Amino acid sequence: MTELVVRRLLIDLAQPMARHWCAGDAFRTALFNALSMSFPLGEQFFIDAVRDAHKALPPDLQAQYAAEVRGFVGQEATHRRIHTLFNNHLEQQGLRNRWALSIEKQRKLFTGQDPRHALAVTAANEHFTAMLAEWLLSHPEVLQGSEERLQTLWLWHSAEEAEHKNTAFDLYAALGGNHHWRLVWFRRTTLAFLVDVTRQVLSNLHRDGSLYRPSTWASAWRTLFGPAGLVRHIWRPWWAYRRRDFHPNQQASNLSAQWLEHNRHRFTPVGETG
Repeated sequence: MTELVVRRLLIDLAQPMARHWCAGDAFRTALFNALSMSFPLGEQFFIDAVRDAHKALPPDLQAQYAAEVRGFVGQEATHRRIHTLFNNHLEQQGLRNRWALSIEKQRKLFTGQDPRHALAVTAANEHFTAMLAEWLLSHPEVLQGSEERLQTLWLWHSAEEAEHKNTAFDLYAALGGNHHWRLVWFRRTTLAFLVDVTRQVLSNLHRDGSLYRPSTWASAWRTLFGPAGLVRHIWRPWWAYRRRDFHPNQQASNLSAQWLEHNRHRFTPVGETG
């Protein structure tokens, strides 16, 4: 079982932030803003899926996974709360959250269905967030020049996503989830993610007047396809998920544990599992 600690982040999100808070870079700001817009409802979807799956386990397995599920729920609930505060600033800047509408529609589709379907979607999304987390922890210079509190927010979130990346996947296996449906939902999740993130980024850029600036798309190319680009970094782990013998631990690194250890002064543990 994975031991998960729920942490309270020691940053102040009450103060306003710059429109292009990511070191003045319009594209990177729009990308991170888009991701943040997906988190409050997305994290709630993951919480509900994991809770429902845990309830469906036989009693012995419920006991085995109880502590890990509590830790997962606690971490995701904390992410949901703090990104709601972050997103309040985006709304005040005139941005509109279209991604949340898509997630709400998805949630309704799974009402009353076999809990393994929502759990497979959650496992797929957790793989995406783990890939993004590893990229950001590997390349913290992406945030260089941003306010320290915002760098802390994104790196802390990344560290915890990498930390609990196994939970939904392991629950899916414990519930008897099969490889076929895991891949079906992974493909659908990939398509939905690409559509939603692209649409939200473009909306963000349009609303802040940066959509047609050459500098915006020069940054997009560097951020996505440059030597340290996101797409270059996540391609192999994305493909690896398709393997029958895949497990999230195969993508393990020490970056999450290192960041959490070196930045203990930035958070307070509020509960532990195990």
